[in-house]
Amino acid sequence: MEIERQFLVDRLPQLPEEYELLRQGYVALLPEIRIRQIGDSHFWLTVKRGAGLVREEWETEVSRQEFASLSERLCPETCMIEKRRYKIPLADGLVAELHVHAGHLTGFNYVEVEFSDVEGAKKFVPPTWFGREVTDDVRFSYGTLAQARGMDIVREILQCE
Repeated sequence: MEIERQFLVDRLPQLPEEYELLRQGYVALLPEIRIRQIGDSHFWLTVKRGAGLVREEWETEVSRQEFASLSERLCPETCMIEKRRYKIPLADGLVAELHVHAGHLTGFNYVEVEFSDVEGAKKFVPPTWFGREVTDDVRFSYGTLAQARGMDIVREILQCE
């Protein structure tokens, strides 16, 4: 189970020096079956189901070869998402995971915070640098943004502010 709030970021905060390089793609969209590479040596297969604040999530590490094989089988008309993930400490021991994108999503910045329970998630007051919340926006998911027209979808979401 994953409990998470998600926000668009208009203005980047001071970035830490350390970050992780990630690549992720979608083998299926319903449920979301995602592959992810973190750095040069960690590869994951994740299944997510649901939308909004609470989602089902199952994850397992896979080999470099399995990742490469699945990379050749992404959903039609989707792209591999490329990004840097910065982990920024917040109050109460929480961590903001800030995603700064490259590739077809260059210019798109997004932050998420994971919680141990729904009550804590609902009480959370985001820092001023967090932008518009998209946790419950059904148009917003990485599976959707993986589409080749991902930045067009981001612009559509931003126009509805």
